[in-house]
Amino acid sequence: MTGTFVIPLWADLAAVAIGSLQGAMFAAGFRDRRLDLLGVAIIGTATGLGGGLLRDIFLNAPPVALLTNWYLPTAVVAALIGMLLQQLFSRLDVAIAVLDALTIGLFGAIGTSKALALGLPAVPAIFVGVVSAVGGSILRDLLLNLPIALMHVGSLYAVAAGVGTVLLVLTLELGAPIALAATICVSTTTIIRLLAVRFGWRLPEARPLRRRRA
Repeated sequence: MTGTFVIPLWADLAAVAIGSLQGAMFAAGFRDRRLDLLGVAIIGTATGLGGGLLRDIFLNAPPVALLTNWYLPTAVVAALIGMLLQQLFSRLDVAIAVLDALTIGLFGAIGTSKALALGLPAVPAIFVGVVSAVGGSILRDLLLNLPIALMHVGSLYAVAAGVGTVLLVLTLELGAPIALAATICVSTTTIIRLLAVRFGWRLPEARPLRRRRA
């Protein structure tokens, strides 16, 4: 495993911005919710910051988003831009899916990397990375009163994040630099998620076991 590494501020802010952008675009598409400007901004901000906040809670670390003046303005501005983009483009399904998948990959890589940097073993670090990856989407769906995507059949949110974060850990174990490991994590997570959306890949629906009659 490589030594301690530091996540660049720009990388964390980029993940927050993309998450907020995607969350606001997703929320603004629900015309029946009749969300105002503030509502869309709140949902977008929660989507962008949710994963990082959950990550820091699990790591028992001060919330990074509240320690500087960069995170909240970045999330709010990105959310407002996302709302404007939703109004400018009529067909946003592909854009939302791509941004959603990219957000999962970025937060998975950042969450796992930070956990490893703080000395967590590989398995707990992967768990933190997956929670960080899906945390923003969970908050988004809760605020919109929608079925949580993570628990919905066919989403493969956690599966995509899990595969990506496992590859990140394995790549670091082989001595690769963190930049390469993170790129593999983000790319793999994004590709799996997009393929799942495109081809309808899904895990089996939970069903109770039944005894076979004699």
